Amino acid sequence: MADDKNKGQNPNQINIELSEEVAEGVYANLAMIAHSNSEFVIDFIRLMPGVPKAKVKSRVVITPEHAKRLLGALSDNIQKYEQAHGPIKQSNDAPQFPMNFGGAMGEA
Repeated sequence: MADDKNKGQNPNQINIELSEEVAEGVYANLAMIAHSNSEFVIDFIRLMPGVPKAKVKSRVVITPEHAKRLLGALSDNIQKYEQAHGPIKQSNDAPQFPMNFGGAMGEA
């Protein structure tokens, strides 16, 4: 009967659970990457204009092998995105935010 239960399933398939909270995602507009000989640390940061302090919203620590796989997966997805939607425009300048980004600003 155990064979009937697994019939039609790929034995290498992984069942991944995604909670509602994680599924909502976290907005970040800056990423900083550091590494050691055994891991890569990726900090996803939300930078708000006019606020001198940025907040790390999420930190992901991965092995060098997984970092290389992530690079390949991102490259593949960017290529597919650009085939469907055209080239992604990239500027060498720092991101520019409108001065009133995030709500009204007070005046003195």
